[in-house]
Amino acid sequence: MVRVASTLLIAVILSGCASHPRIGSQRMAEGDVEYGYAFSIENVFPYLWYRKGISKRSDIGVRVGLPIYGSGLDYSRLLYEKENKWDMLNLAWSLNPNNNFDFTYYKFRQRQNKKTGDLGGTAWTGLRFMHIPKGISDKTSTRIGILIGGKPGSKLSYEVGYFHDFSSMPLGKDLFSSTYEPEDRFIEVPHTTEFGFPSENSRIVGFSLQIFFNLGYNRAEKKELEDIVPETKQ
Repeated sequence: MVRVASTLLIAVILSGCASHPRIGSQRMAEGDVEYGYAFSIENVFPYLWYRKGISKRSDIGVRVGLPIYGSGLDYSRLLYEKENKWDMLNLAWSLNPNNNFDFTYYKFRQRQNKKTGDLGGTAWTGLRFMHIPKGISDKTSTRIGILIGGKPGSKLSYEVGYFHDFSSMPLGKDLFSSTYEPEDRFIEVPHTTEFGFPSENSRIVGFSLQIFFNLGYNRAEKKELEDIVPETKQ
């Protein structure tokens, strides 16, 4: 019984697919810091995330997976902004059995009360190019897809997406079929390893669902120097 349980645990841990960054859900100023933790279907265990603004238009992110998988680094650059809308480009690398690189173009929009002008939650969409140079079965996978995300409040946000590998299977009704069998040229791209784990070309690797929990947001303090002339008695 113990041996079976141990085998299942190892199988689950080693079958991690791919992972993706926790993008900043608001425009960050230089010195701003945001941090928290996240759960995702890509990783068995949660991971910790940390973001910091390094300039007026750039911020970086660090993820530490528990115990390892889900860890990674990413860099975001603000490309366009107008009132409550802005676009960003994010470049990311993630450590998993299927180590992956992400190149994502995001479009953000923050809700705004028409009467008061107050800003509320944030929503975003993204176009992602994903590349696995050498996966769990020593093959490559190149994917493209879309994602949507939102931050309805100050403590919780989410992101869901799918990124398809057109070399592994056609994009159609078989995408959600449990009885799909590769045909023609797709036979050469197996979706499972010899041990039954999802390979880098599996449909499972393309699905992403993440729930983010925010533990804090520290804004950089702008300190103004004031000349204080002490009073002296004559």
